[in-house]
Amino acid sequence: MIRAALFTLAASVSLAAPTHAQDPDSTPMTGAEFGAYVTGKTLMFGTGAEPYGGEDYLPGNRVRWSFLDGRCLEGRWFEAAPNICFVYNDDPDPICWTFFEGSDGLTALLEGDADEVLYETGEAQEPLFCLGPDVGV
Repeated sequence: MIRAALFTLAASVSLAAPTHAQDPDSTPMTGAEFGAYVTGKTLMFGTGAEPYGGEDYLPGNRVRWSFLDGRCLEGRWFEAAPNICFVYNDDPDPICWTFFEGSDGLTALLEGDADEVLYETGEAQEPLFCLGPDVGV
């Protein structure tokens, strides 16, 4: 059942490699632009040919991230120009990305790692599927 739900979520968005590349003359998104684009959506991201994960963008700059394995991390985002940074409940250190909006959606470049690039692959119609906390036996 869980696998079916995850497959349905992944299948509901396009996982094909985007046709756009980051234009070096593009301007990074501001926090206001990023918030206006993402709030109220569940966006899926890939590395090009492979799915990477999805994120629910909630009101008040809150987020819920998943690698689509049923585990979700709660967090928040904030602007640290030119980046958008994320802090999740499992780690107090921010993870910062520079976001660009293109005709095919968002492109995100990880701060300090030019090889780490994520592409928006689509918008899910439902929020992420999250299991409850781990339970011992």
